[in-house]
Amino acid sequence: MAGAPDPKAQHLNGVQRARAVVNPYLVVIAAVPLLIWLYLLLGRGAFWRAAVRVAALPAPPPRSVVALIPARNEASVIATAVASLAQQTFTGTLHLIVIDDNSSDGTAAAAQAAAQDAGASRRLSVIHGASLPQGWTGKLWALSQGVSAAVRFAPDYLLFTDADVEHGPRSVESLVAEAEAHERDLVSRMVRLSTATAPERLLIPAFVFFFFKLYPPGWVAAPGRKTAAAAGGCILLRPQALERVGGLQSIRSSIIDDCALARTVKASGGRLSLELTREACSLREYPSFAAIGSLISRTAFAQLGHSYLALAGTLLGMALTYLLPPALILGGDPVAASIGAATLLLMSLCYLPTIRFYRLSPLRCLCLPVIAVFYMGAVIHSAVQYGRGRGGRWKGRVQDA
Repeated sequence: MAGAPDPKAQHLNGVQRARAVVNPYLVVIAAVPLLIWLYLLLGRGAFWRAAVRVAALPAPPPRSVVALIPARNEASVIATAVASLAQQTFTGTLHLIVIDDNSSDGTAAAAQAAAQDAGASRRLSVIHGASLPQGWTGKLWALSQGVSAAVRFAPDYLLFTDADVEHGPRSVESLVAEAEAHERDLVSRMVRLSTATAPERLLIPAFVFFFFKLYPPGWVAAPGRKTAAAAGGCILLRPQALERVGGLQSIRSSIIDDCALARTVKASGGRLSLELTREACSLREYPSFAAIGSLISRTAFAQLGHSYLALAGTLLGMALTYLLPPALILGGDPVAASIGAATLLLMSLCYLPTIRFYRLSPLRCLCLPVIAVFYMGAVIHSAVQYGRGRGGRWKGRVQDA
């Protein structure tokens, strides 16, 4: 019939219009973050599985451990930390040394009272730290004094732990069991961080996720890889391994002291272990976005080697990895949007085990791009603070300038 539309022609016109909308260059760009997340999922040492609970090990033979707790104005939390260590279920011997780093709030008295209440006064020593010498960071100087004091106990292991860490009753036993069963020189556990506040619930799981992305536990444990890291709140260390690297003197100015220690131990032939744990938790809360920003900013630029080129590369990498996928979904190109959606799904799957570890809603996985923007801002702030001579500020000290 004259004038009737040709269905075949309409279909061809529709196909042509769809092709006209698709931008092949945009599709190529969209493939970049997809390939990045495929690599992270399949080729980055399964870092995203760090939140999977570590398998139980048989009880270790009796061993001697000295726990070193550096503390500067920690009266509000140190009693809980000391009590948790004093009440360990542990077949070996455990002595506690608190190094009071010139506190002004009664930290030492709070530690002594907690040990007395736990019936462990004889197992606690308190050292009043000497003034901080030039070239040392505060924590490493305090730990160094603790290491010297621990020599008289001839321990099989040293436990470096923070004044805000509460250990579960089998925490020390599990650390020693890992060291004994797998012949580790350094065993570290990322303690469960606080998610009590709304900013923490949004940002802290990502802090853990990003840390393990940088340092996949499987690579840290592999002798053939150079990757080395530790989480400073909980490090079990053989004294011989520390002596082999020249003691804490060898890393005295390192602001990221835990990872610096792990690198030196591994470089000297030591064997490492790094995992996430529920056996210990941090008592320190970060009630605001500004507080968490300061946590990140304190060491971020040092992590980049104080390189502005590395800073630019990091920001570009984060933009491609976290921000481009949702932008593609909203961009209008159907193929690029589909790739962006697939990439966002892979991103969420990688993040899901960490979210589950913190017992939060899986829907929070979709917040990772927004969280990345916050972290990018904190990294920039870290570089700015370093440029102003205020880097690494902690407890009234500037330690990275």
